[in-house]
Amino acid sequence: MEDVLFDFIARYISLTEEEKKALIDLDLFHSAKKGAVLLEEGQRSKQGYFVLKGCIRTHYTIEGVEKTTAFFTEMEGLTPPCVLDGKPSTYAVSCVEDTILTISDPSMEGEIFQKFPKFETMCRVLSEELLVKQQMDFDAFKTSSPEQRYLDLLEKRPDLIQRVPQYQLASFLGIQPQSLSRLRARVVEKSKH
Repeated sequence: MEDVLFDFIARYISLTEEEKKALIDLDLFHSAKKGAVLLEEGQRSKQGYFVLKGCIRTHYTIEGVEKTTAFFTEMEGLTPPCVLDGKPSTYAVSCVEDTILTISDPSMEGEIFQKFPKFETMCRVLSEELLVKQQMDFDAFKTSSPEQRYLDLLEKRPDLIQRVPQYQLASFLGIQPQSLSRLRARVVEKSKH
């Protein structure tokens, strides 16, 4: 699993053997089973996640109903706001599939940044890329119909259609599962013409 992470990092910075060993020594690598909850709503946490293999999601429970807000798959990271503000988490994070991920905290990151300043540069670039992507996703969600959101998902994240349970996908798209079934049928019908 280390090689998967090192290949990803190599897209941004080059690592020496000493730096690779320092990362391995941090015991960052963890596995979690499908359905495992990494963070509960209301829990305080200092852990950030980076998915090496698998899928995790963020979700709120509103009036007893789960609302999925995001999915994170291979080579995507998530730092919940509670890590930065110290407040209880407003959402939960759970595994959609069996997942292998890195789990880190600010003190661990500080130690690495101090020893190897180029990691801080890489993390800043990753954070900027993520912020732009999230803003674009948010804007697209706010300005599009459920059908357009589904078509965008088919175009940009087709893997999610196969990997994620239908009720979670529907929630993510802001519709009921029955509506997603009808929407899928409509899209298939349109593609035949």
